[in-house]
Amino acid sequence: MSGKRELVWDAFNNKPTERTPIGFWFHYTADELLSSYDHQEMRKQNISGHKNFVKAFKPDFVKLMSDGYFFEPETAKVLKAAEHASDLRKLKPIAFDDKWIRDQVSLVKELTSSFGDEVLTFYNVFAPATAFKWAAGGDKKLAAFIKEDKEAVIQALGVIAQNTSELARAVIAEGGADGIYLSAQTIQDASVTEDLYAEVIAPSELAVLTAANAAGGKNILHICGYEGAKNNLALFKNYPAKVINFASVVEGISLAEGKKIFGGKAIIGGFANTREGVLYKGTKEEVQAETKRILDAAGRKGIILGADCTVPKDISFDRFEWVREAAK
Repeated sequence: MSGKRELVWDAFNNKPTERTPIGFWFHYTADELLSSYDHQEMRKQNISGHKNFVKAFKPDFVKLMSDGYFFEPETAKVLKAAEHASDLRKLKPIAFDDKWIRDQVSLVKELTSSFGDEVLTFYNVFAPATAFKWAAGGDKKLAAFIKEDKEAVIQALGVIAQNTSELARAVIAEGGADGIYLSAQTIQDASVTEDLYAEVIAPSELAVLTAANAAGGKNILHICGYEGAKNNLALFKNYPAKVINFASVVEGISLAEGKKIFGGKAIIGGFANTREGVLYKGTKEEVQAETKRILDAAGRKGIILGADCTVPKDISFDRFEWVREAAK
């Protein structure tokens, strides 16, 4: 095992490390929500972006971005067109050799073949409900479908989970990724209570993590606070992920508190990911002071410094290096 792979793996296992690892990521395409099947240049941009980042910055580990492949095309069509919950019953699982899965496996394999011996790699996968609400038209629409016919929603999420589970298995077992980075987010609508989330949403998320674990993945759960979305972290406290990345700044919950919530699991985070955060606009002295403040509060056992979510595309890699320097 290479030095950085061992360093990060030790941190994931709450072992002492010679320095605190760091992990920051961003999108490599102009609009990651577009489909690579409609915009074929996206795949090339994504691949070259990863390779250039690894060469220029030499990260401690890499989150492999799924830009251009966020939504399985046929599923997205059904979700976008759905006007009633009953329309969701049109969803069908895709085959294991479907192009959407095969194209992502080959993407991951090209990247892991390039730098996977040097660093741990984790492929970005969206939780079924997250993919659902983005493709269908937002949280309110998903909440309305649940109110209208929750059984239809459960069935639909089950189909998406089946597709996503096969994707997770394949990128690990065939693509060479060390695990997946599962991005989940509670439904931003008060009508979806904790009990409803546990009944309707959670089973599909647990299915994907279970499949990724069965494939041998060392998997990261990302509880997404993008654009200020709030999450009830307790809903995820028993999810079978190796490591947790939550939006500590958005949630107002420290890394140390998060570590307690998740039973002592390794935690990634600490910095805001916005253009208003110190990581993006602070001086070197301010960034390094914030690094030390975070570590003084959180300790160094099972802590990986990162951000609430993806950072702006135009951020200077020098800023990541300032954090790494201060974390030694």
